Amino acid sequence: MFRRTLTMVLAGMVLFTAFGIQHAGAQGMNEARATEKIKNKVQSIGVGGNARVEVKLNDGTKFKGHISDAQTDSFTVVDSMTGSTKTLAYADTSSVKKAGGGISTRTWLILGATAVGAIVTWVIVKPALCDGGAQTRGPC
Repeated sequence: MFRRTLTMVLAGMVLFTAFGIQHAGAQGMNEARATEKIKNKVQSIGVGGNARVEVKLNDGTKFKGHISDAQTDSFTVVDSMTGSTKTLAYADTSSVKKAGGGISTRTWLILGATAVGAIVTWVIVKPALCDGGAQTRGPC
């Protein structure tokens, strides 16, 4: 009985160790990939007054400003309102995006939908009302 229990415990420990280590290694790879992605994004945006960004940290803190310096393991953001600088590690950053300075995608979609509606009205609805079923000629 003791031998059987010992065998089961040892087999369970081997399986637990094998799967536990593999899972932890996969998590580390995802974090390294995310850090590399943030680093590449910062490098693509660039450095200087025109490199305006919105940064969100892993703890939920947000910063707005421009990137003044980019190192191998961190980058520096200058706050646009106060002028204070904050050095942020790539590993502590969850997202970096270029600050919007123009018309947003949502606004472009609304403008496009309005234009399509006007064209449909002019091409389809107007001729149907003016030439079609009306007995008397209206203000067409």
